[in-house]
Amino acid sequence: MDLNTIWFLLIGILIMGYAVLDGFDLGVGVLYLFTKDETAKRVYLNSIGPVWDGNEVWLLTGGGALFAAFPIVYATVFSGFYIPFMLLLAALIFRAVSFEFRGKVSSPGWKKLWDYLFGIGSLLPSILFGIAIGNIISGLPIDISGNYVGNFLDLLNPYSILVGLVSLSFFAMHGSIYLMMKSEGLVKEKVLPYVNRLWMAFVLLYALTTFFTFFEAPFQFNGLLNNPLFWMLFVLLLVSIVLIPVFVKANKFFKAIIFSSLTIISMIGLTALSLFPRLVPSNIDLDFSLTIYNASSSKTSMTAMLYIALIGMPIVIAYTIFVYRVFKGKVVITKESY
Repeated sequence: MDLNTIWFLLIGILIMGYAVLDGFDLGVGVLYLFTKDETAKRVYLNSIGPVWDGNEVWLLTGGGALFAAFPIVYATVFSGFYIPFMLLLAALIFRAVSFEFRGKVSSPGWKKLWDYLFGIGSLLPSILFGIAIGNIISGLPIDISGNYVGNFLDLLNPYSILVGLVSLSFFAMHGSIYLMMKSEGLVKEKVLPYVNRLWMAFVLLYALTTFFTFFEAPFQFNGLLNNPLFWMLFVLLLVSIVLIPVFVKANKFFKAIIFSSLTIISMIGLTALSLFPRLVPSNIDLDFSLTIYNASSSKTSMTAMLYIALIGMPIVIAYTIFVYRVFKGKVVITKESY
């Protein structure tokens, strides 16, 4: 295994970590849009209040790792996705600010404003992340020089929007399971109907996306069925999807969120496996695609950054485990709460 492949795996792990951790708190934010009760809103906010900022560290680390290991991909993707990324950044900023600003003034209008900003700031990223992945799966208009030659409207194609709906439904389902684990009483009873509905919506949308991928990006399946790792991830995905409603029905929400997490991990794993060694396929000509070899940093840079990553990643993982252990258990609303 060479350095390029190691960095491909590391970036994949960072994306998986972000999808699992920030996925549920984005999902909580999406469900927040449909919540009218003030007590429920405070439970929603405080269920993710102690952890949401730590969850987003995984996104920042993933972006930094991409810049360090594959700067050409970073430059091409960020220039091509400039407008969506600016929308994403604005959404995440308003979402973060709403935690602190919502309770500063007792006015109902003030709270309503920040409620909407928090909800929309969670909804937009949930869709935009999926749209970005959908465009990468189907390929971007990249020329022989590695430049993005499309425009913003090219990104809003039916296939990428469908993938955006998959990510939205999954994050909302993931968040609803997390809320079931963190809440009790009437709040928990109100969340329960969302879980199974969102699970069904996710399964349907994911099945449709897989079907249309055969037509939109058939190259993704080249040699895939002969790869044992594909079948391992595929079985893990099926088992995880099936066990989510089983554990929800049994009121074992911690196990349900474990298998919800394994669902997104296996989905990302299957996507990475179908792309490898490409990072960004070109829909103009596959030979123009950006790969882990033609878009990488120098060996010296990747080696130096690998040492830093091997020191930094265990710290991030240890901090994440520590925070979740400290704030485990049901949400209790106090005067210090959001």
